[in-house]
Amino acid sequence: MDDIALFTMGGLDFLFRWLHFVAGITWIGLLYYFNFVQAEYFKEAEADHRSGAIQKLVPRALWWFRWAAMFTFLSGCLLLAYRHQILTFDIVIGAVLGTLMFLNVWLIIWPNQKIVIASATQVAQGGEALPEAGAAAPKAALASRTNTLFSLPMLFFMGSSAHMPSGLVADASMPALVIVFLIILALELNAIFGKQGPLTSVAGVIHMGILLTIVLYGVTALL
Repeated sequence: MDDIALFTMGGLDFLFRWLHFVAGITWIGLLYYFNFVQAEYFKEAEADHRSGAIQKLVPRALWWFRWAAMFTFLSGCLLLAYRHQILTFDIVIGAVLGTLMFLNVWLIIWPNQKIVIASATQVAQGGEALPEAGAAAPKAALASRTNTLFSLPMLFFMGSSAHMPSGLVADASMPALVIVFLIILALELNAIFGKQGPLTSVAGVIHMGILLTIVLYGVTALL
């Protein structure tokens, strides 16, 4: 019984994993809500309904969204620090994707969504829309779509590191990992400076996420 007590090293390891899972489920669940439900609703909603949702619903959802991302990231860092001696290539790839997703939330999505919310509130109060809101919304949307794209391979590699013997890509070569990270970097640069392209639709982002997962795994497995 001592080996499974909560306040042993093994128990604390489990506790941090549990916190990581709870925060991660909240974060990714809201990410999918924003991309698969809310964004599609806003395309069809009447202007006053959309404005009301932006003022009252979106800020609440974004609060849970960004702080769930924060707790997922911090608990993940604690786990990596504690378990660094048994890191696999799978977990490294997953952690890189998760870290970029976290940075996208706090450095792109949330700052630009604040502008959109402030603009909608100002218009509802009889004022003029903020001029920067027109550019802020697409920036937030592209980063959010990119996070959805990243989430599929991130979950794949996180899961394989814990549930497959030695991870799926335990024998990946260094050139393969360099190619993987270059692909991820190119997609992240697109999230900052590019366009949505095939990520515009729900079907497109899901298909591209599956394709990205296959490509990243293929590179690590074949090279």
